[in-house]
Amino acid sequence: MENKTAKKITPSKIIIQIILLIWAVINLFPIYWLASFSLKNNTEIFGENIIGLPRHWIFSNYKAALVGGKVGLYLMNSLLVTGITVALTLVFGITAAYALTRMKWKGQKAIMLLFLTGLMIPIHSALLPLFISMSKLSLLNTYLALIIPYTAFGFPMAIMIISGFITSIPKELEESACIDGASIYRTVYSIIVPMLLPAITTVAIFTFIQYWNELLFAQVFINSENLKTLTAGIQAMYGQYQTDWGSIGAALMIATLPTLAIYLCMSGQVQKSFIVGAVKG
Repeated sequence: MENKTAKKITPSKIIIQIILLIWAVINLFPIYWLASFSLKNNTEIFGENIIGLPRHWIFSNYKAALVGGKVGLYLMNSLLVTGITVALTLVFGITAAYALTRMKWKGQKAIMLLFLTGLMIPIHSALLPLFISMSKLSLLNTYLALIIPYTAFGFPMAIMIISGFITSIPKELEESACIDGASIYRTVYSIIVPMLLPAITTVAIFTFIQYWNELLFAQVFINSENLKTLTAGIQAMYGQYQTDWGSIGAALMIATLPTLAIYLCMSGQVQKSFIVGAVKG
């Protein structure tokens, strides 16, 4: 008896699979190129073997980047700054989004509009006033010089995404918790937050990627060699007369790995967030 549940292979499905395969190769090629780039010397990089695998695998490029280029130190600085930024953005974003969507108070809509207006302001347009403010507050060459503006500019996006998810949660859950004697903080962090995991993951990934790769603020606000983030530190590896491009490729590969790891671990929640948003729309 023919299996009725068997999926039929049609020409349209084959074409779709081929297109998806080509798209995957296009997206994965830069990672392959960077990985091979990081294991070559300058002769191969600028010679005929630009795209192919290295003829001589130079793993010492990674040692040169981590030790000589201080990429290990820059990596820890970036993890600290970006990690704190993501944590603060989520805490402030969740509490503000809950207050703006669930509580009733005067000026609620105006404040929401004010926060969302921040989405239209490019972060680097505030470079000069922020530099003056940081200088007067003696915050230049400190981690706070990056954490404060990063958190402030990540705040509007967090509110927009999280508030959209909160409005889809039934109010009866909060009313039941209130009847049981739960405080507002207990209600938010024990009932609301677990239901916001897709939104929280989305905000965390977008915030991490945006400020992990930020360069201009990191260059202007941080001059101390021991406080530089990865982007500024790798930029400083370029030599005036000679540059070891293999070591820079290794540094770039090291800088790429945390982003790939975080996305691979959290991609399931991001997909859920898109599905919820589509169903809600």
